[in-house]
Order: sequence, then C-alpha cells, then structure tokens
Amino acid sequence: MEQPWIEFSAALRRPAQQAPNENWTFLRLPIDASERLPTRSMVSVEGQFNCQPFQATLEPDGEGGHWLRVDADLQKAAGVTPGQMVPLMIAPMTVEPEPKVPEDVQVALANSPKAFATWQDITAVSRRDWIAWITSGKKAETRVKRIEVALDKLASGKRRACCFDRSGMYSKSLACPIAAPD
Repeated sequence: MEQPWIEFSAALRRPAQQAPNENWTFLRLPIDASERLPTRSMVSVEGQFNCQPFQATLEPDGEGGHWLRVDADLQKAAGVTPGQMVPLMIAPMTVEPEPKVPEDVQVALANSPKAFATWQDITAVSRRDWIAWITSGKKAETRVKRIEVALDKLASGKRRACCFDRSGMYSKSLACPIAAPD
C-alpha cells in the first residue's frame, strides 16, 4: 500500500522561552495538514524535513492542530535556519515507536515491580501518554506527585493515564510554543 503522504511547508521558528542549555526550534503545521492526521492528539510521523529523513512525535497545539519540535541535529542536517519556510512530507507511522522514558520515571519504575510489570504490558501509546501526563506539570512538585500517582495506578493494574486530555483542546493544557521575534 502506498504511503499517504501529507506535503506542506511551514516556517521554522525559535521559541520565545528556552532554557540556556537548550537549542531547538519548532514549526506549526498548517491546519489542513493537521486535519489529515488520524488524531488531534500526539501522533508519531515519519517523512522528510527539507529532504532529510526523520521520525518524530507531533504535539497537539490545543486548537485542533499540531506542532513539531525540531532538535538542533535535524535542523543542521536539513540545512535550515529559523525564519525559513521548510518543505515537509509526512505520514503517520504504522508502528508506534517506544517513547523516551525520563530518568526519574525509569528509576521510579525500577523500584516498583508491580508498576513495572504493568508498564511492560501496556502499549507504546499508553506509555507515551503516561510520560506526557507526568511531564506536563509546570512545577517540580507536580511531577513528583504525578510519578507517585502513576506508580500507584500502574501497580494496581490501571493501564491508561486517566483524565488526560491528549489533544489539549478541552483542558487548554497543551499549546504550541510562542515564537521569538524574528
């Protein structure tokens, strides 16, 4: 079956707020490109970024669309700079990749055999949702509390992060970064 490619161009931007040790850019998908994706929430895609092959998970913008975080390596490999329009060709991945598990979550899971057993048995999408829920808190205390809650729920056999608005449309908890002035 032929890949259902979604082709578009979008402006590469720097976020207005970024930690001093970070160096990433982002782009917001045009709404007609987002509408062709299977979900308003996170979705993993593969394709080409200015002819450079890549895989990534698009983030919801809380308004029914998506945005892409572009790390410095991909930006450099594609030979693009902030302010440029970048051609993309993307398609949803047929197999969800394993999410990167933050170190504090790894340690917590390693110290809770029952939670870890459930973690190993759930899908990659469910693991991605747990990680997104844990890391979406704004304060360090919130993250610690969410790890505790996640471990408790996973240890009791719960497989999904309850009440997590995956699109950000209802809770207004997810959004595209604000671009720095050009």
